[in-house]
Amino acid sequence: MRELVSELDLRVANDPELTVAIDSAGRHTLGSVMAAARDLADALVDSTGPHPTVLLQAENTWRTVVCAVAVGRVEGTLALLSGHATRHEFTAACEDIDPDVVVTAPAIAEVWATETVGAIGTPVLDGWVLAGRTGTRPGRWGDGVVIGLTSGSTGRAKGVVQSEAALRYAGRSTIEAVGLEPGDPVAALVPLSSAAAVCFGLYLPLMLGAPMLLTERWSPPDAVRMMAEHGVRWTMCVPTMALQMGMHAPEPGMLSAMTAMTVGGGPMDSGALARAEERLGTHILRVFGMSECLGHTTSLPSDPGNVRLGTDGVPFTGTHLRVVDEVGTAVPAGTVGRAQVRGPSLFAGYAHSGTVASPELTADGYLTTGDLMSIDAEGRVAVRGREKDIIIRGGRNIDIHEVESAVARHPSVEQVCAVPVPDDVLGERVAVLLVTSQRDLGLAAVQEHLETAGLAKGKWPEHVFVVDALPQNRVGKLSRTDAIRLACSLAADREPARH
Repeated sequence: MRELVSELDLRVANDPELTVAIDSAGRHTLGSVMAAARDLADALVDSTGPHPTVLLQAENTWRTVVCAVAVGRVEGTLALLSGHATRHEFTAACEDIDPDVVVTAPAIAEVWATETVGAIGTPVLDGWVLAGRTGTRPGRWGDGVVIGLTSGSTGRAKGVVQSEAALRYAGRSTIEAVGLEPGDPVAALVPLSSAAAVCFGLYLPLMLGAPMLLTERWSPPDAVRMMAEHGVRWTMCVPTMALQMGMHAPEPGMLSAMTAMTVGGGPMDSGALARAEERLGTHILRVFGMSECLGHTTSLPSDPGNVRLGTDGVPFTGTHLRVVDEVGTAVPAGTVGRAQVRGPSLFAGYAHSGTVASPELTADGYLTTGDLMSIDAEGRVAVRGREKDIIIRGGRNIDIHEVESAVARHPSVEQVCAVPVPDDVLGERVAVLLVTSQRDLGLAAVQEHLETAGLAKGKWPEHVFVVDALPQNRVGKLSRTDAIRLACSLAADREPARH
């Protein structure tokens, strides 16, 4: 992030008292952030050398901001991993990223066993620790400056490698579309552990010269209250967050000073979004994007409600979206097909064995996103679902095959089919249809089995239905369409379990 650091160096000389971040510890000035970043940069170079790959315990505090600037100053690459990650997830991330340095809180260093990367050295960031090894390998990420982990659809997180040029393009395009001005406060509600979250929650406000409000613990009423208190003009979040804020706002209209709230990353119901924006008093903008191609469509605050809430907007200038059939032929306007994208924010590739693996693109440079989409005659995009078998619960991708495999290991389960059922807040919840001789096999028993099996709690089913047989098509194969229809019908009469 060397270009951003150069801009910040010029800015701090003129206004060191400028507020750049607000978190639970209070306000942080540009001068204090840049001083802390210089100290961390020195520690990084002393530990491992120039151009390091730094794996950071990402959190929505000043520490992530300082580390991003420090890594930019030493022309390194910043990789981000949630502090909630398990040791297994840390090990998998290290296999892909092969970091030179790990920066964490001491307790997390113990959980992750960071000594596998290197010995713990000088304390950094007011009580955190740095574990590193001597020697770096410059250039192994090409022009990649950020590696964010995405939940993907395979059950294993993928490290998405993005360049600074991509971050700047997506940030500038968003600033222009929303109409943000220097100094307009921006809220970072989404955890800063993905490339998209870092782009829009950290890089964008630093580039804009705007204070960023960092929320460490998700509480819908507190988020609304804090954004109102600090006059936040824009934020980006997943649909679940927007709906929860609408439901739990302490008072109506508290975000009337906000220019817009951008929402993307999961199934979206226009009616539910309309109720949320009315309660909050702002404009909600539906967008379509992914870590692999940052935020590549958007609506505008000036668009009518049916456009903002019923479509996913139009592509950024310079980004090209198209919809094709199974053999790659473009389909007519309004026809649903496979989505493909090409543009300046397209990622460099995935982290694999310590280097960047180039993405699979079409011959003319398009990435197939895995989404089903239509584009109308005016160029407005509407996402219609996913090609792959995933469930998107609150912005998190859940691989149905991973769920089915874990449930199927229960000794009384003969057949299982995992499907999504709609939910007003989370977008989708996980349901399973079971064929079993144990007719009273219920939700509690299935969840107890999954805990023993080691499936992450966020992937557990929230509906369990015992059926005589799974729906089949004419040739005897499982009909997921009919299975979804059946599960939705059964769920309509039952209040979903919450966890």
